[in-house]
Amino acid sequence: MSRHPSYGKANKGGAKRNVLKRFERVDKLKKLGRWDEERKRVTGLPKTPTN
Repeated sequence: MSRHPSYGKANKGGAKRNVLKRFERVDKLKKLGRWDEERKRVTGLPKTPTN
């Protein structure tokens, strides 16, 4: 029995993403020096470059 084409390819996850997850954005902000350590909320983060 074959797989239905709507399941997609197995290597689909390897594509470049254009959106970062929250923890990735926090890490990126820390590297750029734009993260305040006293900041407790992770909502309303400033925009960050993806690469």
